[in-house]
Formats: sequence, structure tokens, C-alpha cells
Amino acid sequence: MTTYPFTPLIQDLPATVPFVGPEAQERARGRAFKARLGANESVFGPSTKAIAAMAQAASEVWMYGDPENHDLRSALASHHGVSAENIVVGEGIDGLLHVAAQMFVEPETPVVTSEGGYPTFNYQINGQGGTLHTVPFVDDRENLEGLAAKAHEVGARLVYVANPDNPMGTWWDGRALEKLIDQLPDDCVLCLDEAYIDFAPKGTAPPLDLTNSKVLRFRTFSKAYGMAGARIGFAIGEAGLIKAFDKVRNHFGVNRVAQAGALAALGDQAYLDSVIGNVAAGRDRVAAIAEANGLSTLPSATNFVAVDCGGDETHAKALLAKLLDQDVFVRMPWVAPQNRCIRVSVGKPKDLDMFEQALRQALAEI
Repeated sequence: MTTYPFTPLIQDLPATVPFVGPEAQERARGRAFKARLGANESVFGPSTKAIAAMAQAASEVWMYGDPENHDLRSALASHHGVSAENIVVGEGIDGLLHVAAQMFVEPETPVVTSEGGYPTFNYQINGQGGTLHTVPFVDDRENLEGLAAKAHEVGARLVYVANPDNPMGTWWDGRALEKLIDQLPDDCVLCLDEAYIDFAPKGTAPPLDLTNSKVLRFRTFSKAYGMAGARIGFAIGEAGLIKAFDKVRNHFGVNRVAQAGALAALGDQAYLDSVIGNVAAGRDRVAAIAEANGLSTLPSATNFVAVDCGGDETHAKALLAKLLDQDVFVRMPWVAPQNRCIRVSVGKPKDLDMFEQALRQALAEI
């Protein structure tokens, strides 16, 4: 039997992945999905200006990307009214969460998150040997008071909150988040995942306080900007907190094509506004489809909708399987009682037409 000189941590970790991608599912099924509505990507794609910038940058891909991400950081700083020293760019929010885990978590470090929340955060904490403590959702929203109480109880180094939330699409207003920040222990950092903030109502994001070293705000170009495949995101925080990322981040992790695309996308706010409008209309369409089939939906401030299937996990899984059989890719939450739902990303009208037809047939079959 072959043995490997793994660290004890890696030796003991199970071989898991946070998500099984649609491509892996397609290979297992032997055919492609016809409607890709499970990964919360923006089917509207990036701005034409971003596409043109990336096409031009492709000819320069023989060069490494700027390890300081200077131009993009400067543009982001101007856009958000902060200094470039308050921004770090990385390989999407997932990549930045990995670095944050390296910065703050060692074996047995207590970390608090929501039960059934974004699993990639848990994956990163497990990879550092941290100890996860979870708090159940309340009324399909993250329990902010419960998270703060648990942080004090276990002496948490990190607390993770997604606002708006994935997988339910629910949200808190900025005042509730400000209260949470004030309630956390002084030596605890809030990882505030705002991947979907562009779709949310005004006032959902708390004001930026760059003097507070207890908060890291994570944003992305994957959702509203339509660049999920480019893997580029950023974090905003107090200057000393952001500077510490330079100690362990992958300095050449963001390639030239992604940097060029993100810079151009940021400069095309008119296109971003059009996507936000299309997503709002798409959410209404998903809700109408669900209602017409006797189902209900949760309010959403994201580019997806949680559809309450009207039963339990078994019922939702059966419905999910029937949709997959009809080549409609959707996902579902993985913890009760949220797993009574399926999660449907907003698609173009033709995607939602297919979902409507498939849902009707799936419900009839089960």
C-alpha cells in the first residue's frame, strides 16, 4: 500500500468538494443541460465593453498579470470612494476567503457560520483545521443575533455572513448588519459576503467604515457583472487588515484577461443597470411560474429565487430529479427546513420558458 507524507490535517480530511459542477453532472449523465439555472451565473453575460477588453488582452496573455492589480484597484477605490490601500483583488470571493482562512485560522480555531450557509466557506475553514460552530436560520434568514451570541460563547476568530444570502436569497438591511458588527467580540472579524449586493434594495449594505478592523467586505464580478468564469473579486476593509493579504495571497493569481475585463465592466455602469433590471423581471417571472403551479417563493434580493416545493426534503429532491431528467439544471439547499425548496437562477426568457414547461411536467409526474 502506497503511503504519502501528508500533514496530519490533510491525512484526516475527507475528499470532498463544496459543489459538484454542472459540467461534471453533464459528463455523468452523458448529455448537456438545456437550461443552466443552478449556478447563479448571469446568463446575460458581461458588458460588450468588457468582452472587447478581454479579447484585446488575450493577445497579451503571454505576460503575467499585474501582481498589484494597480489599475483595477485604483478604479475600484474611485468607484467606492475609498483608498486603493483599502482594496485587495483576488480569484473571486472563494479565493479571497481561502486567503482569509490562512490569515486567521489554525487547527481548532473557533469559527461561526450559519447552518446550511455557503458551503465553500466551510470548506476553506476545514482546510485550515478550524472548528466550525453553526447557528440555524430563523424564518429562512441568517440569525444575526444568534451568530453574535455564538461568537461570544465559543470565542470565535471569524464570523461569516452572506447578505443577501445564498442559498435562500433573503437579506437584512444595513442597520441590522451594523448592529451585528457592534455586537461581535473585539478580537473577531466579520467576513461579510456581499456577492449579490448589486441586486439588493438600497440600504442593504451598511456604510463603509474603513476604521473598523473587525469587518472584511467581499464583492465579486461573477454575478451582476456576468464574469463568473473569469474568477475575479475583491475585498474592502481597514488598510492594515487589507495589507496583511499580501503576506499569503497568490500575487499572480488574477490573470491579465480578467483584470482587463473587470476594469472595463466597472466602467460600464449603464450595462450593469440593465442586467439588474433584467434580473428583477426574471425573479418576477419565476415567482409567477411557481404560483401558477401551486407553489410559493421566498422574497429574493439576488439573481435566483428559492421556490418552496410545499413539502419536505424528499419531495424537493424528487422534483429536482424530475427537472434534471428534463435537462433543466437547478439546485437546492442542503439543510432542513430550507431543503424543502429548490433554488432557480434567473435565466433569459427562453430558459424560463423551458423551466415552466419542465416544472409543470415534473409536478404532474410526482
